[in-house]
Amino acid sequence: MRYVLGVDLGTSGTKTVLFDENGIAAASASREYPMDQPYNGWAEQDPDDWWRAARDTIREILDKSGVKAADICGLGISGQMHGLVMTDDAGAALRKAILWCDGRTGEECRELTERVGKERLIAISANPALTGFTAGKILWVQKHEPELWAQVRHVMLPKDYVRLKLTGVFASEMSDASGTNMLDVPNRRWSEEIAAALNLPMAYLPPLCESPDVAGRISAEAAKETGLLEGMPVAGGAADNMAGAIGTGVVRAGKAFTTIGTSGVVFAHSDTVQIDPAGRVHTFCAAVPGAYTVMSCTLAAGLSLKWFRDTFCQAEIQTADGMGTDPYVLMNEQAAQSPIGSNRLIFLPYLMGERSPLLDSDARGAFIGLSAIHQRRDLLRAVMEGVIFSQRQNLDILRGMHVVPETMLACGGGAKSPFWRQMMADVFGMPVATVQNTEGPALGAAILAGTAAGLYESVPAACEKMIRESEPLQPDQARGAAYEPFFEIYEKLYPQLKSAYAELAKL
Repeated sequence: MRYVLGVDLGTSGTKTVLFDENGIAAASASREYPMDQPYNGWAEQDPDDWWRAARDTIREILDKSGVKAADICGLGISGQMHGLVMTDDAGAALRKAILWCDGRTGEECRELTERVGKERLIAISANPALTGFTAGKILWVQKHEPELWAQVRHVMLPKDYVRLKLTGVFASEMSDASGTNMLDVPNRRWSEEIAAALNLPMAYLPPLCESPDVAGRISAEAAKETGLLEGMPVAGGAADNMAGAIGTGVVRAGKAFTTIGTSGVVFAHSDTVQIDPAGRVHTFCAAVPGAYTVMSCTLAAGLSLKWFRDTFCQAEIQTADGMGTDPYVLMNEQAAQSPIGSNRLIFLPYLMGERSPLLDSDARGAFIGLSAIHQRRDLLRAVMEGVIFSQRQNLDILRGMHVVPETMLACGGGAKSPFWRQMMADVFGMPVATVQNTEGPALGAAILAGTAAGLYESVPAACEKMIRESEPLQPDQARGAAYEPFFEIYEKLYPQLKSAYAELAKL
């Protein structure tokens, strides 16, 4: 039996999974690491924490699985997006990485937009300048840490640093690079125009490859540290959401997934580049060579339900603990007792501001229509409906861009709820399935590794062999029609509250 490794480099920790060639997980290991927040809105991590986590989890898997290193054909990495890693000429990190969730670069994003032009920036990079993206972070370091910037010779993304430690090769790949605001996304190359606007030498940017290409091979030093064979191929890998798409089989037109984790993502595959001129959703290069993705990102999807659980559902938490079950199971049962529309109650899930499609950091959550008739079950259902309405709003933008999914795969913690999945099917008006393997990005990285190693002729062929879907839940037309008037009201609420949000933020 042949095996492949998928390393999923996340924000809270790294999880490494060993898969056999049929997509069955043989062993896994994980390591957590801290995130530093020296000031409000800042978020940083030590790149060497990522490397140590990858190294140690690989070694642990080899130790406990009993699989010989000679039977492992390749390795791929899925990585958190947008983070800025800066190294000297030898590849040593010069400071902690500035992460995707760091919000310090608002002024720099405005400056980049002015230098390039808003429409021109979106035309080239397929996205507006956002604080999460990498380009604004480069301007911030140039402005605030000029002595450190003078030492920089390479800039890269989080997973690219780990791959550098494994192979000794500087490289990046299209899916992650397209989240930097520096890639010419339609032409799949670094943008000299944007680099010039950043005063960034092109030599600082790593060479680009496609996700399933061999980006390097395990070095002699990394072989000693990890236990892997020297010379084993390491794939280009992919950004976390793009790797998640591979891991759920979203590799052809008509396929999409919705993730309800802490944040919410609607992610669709497209064979051609499609860009929203308003920048409400993101367009990135797919991990499938030559293809593209369109995705939204809402900031408080599963987080909204977790907030409600932690704030109002202590009784359910205690009861579930005594029953040995998950409190969300009891919460779902309560929400199901409330009718569609939650007795005329609507929830806006903007607890952390909102990215897609509002692009408004001042937006805040709200219950609209609250009255003395409402019980906790109504508020619970309203939260769940509001989250699905927010995903439907983004799905409609994708449909307007002629990216039209035929079916939807549900991922993340919210996908575990049959009640929530059925609500998604009814509101979206399409079948909703799940994948049996829940490893997502790690499986996607492993599929890329297997393709790079020559186990499979293409990424779609690998997905055919390694991924199995559940029987989909079918939409109910009557329930879908019942949701529609509440969704229409939902869409009208933010424009009416926008000025109030802005005024409240100033107080």
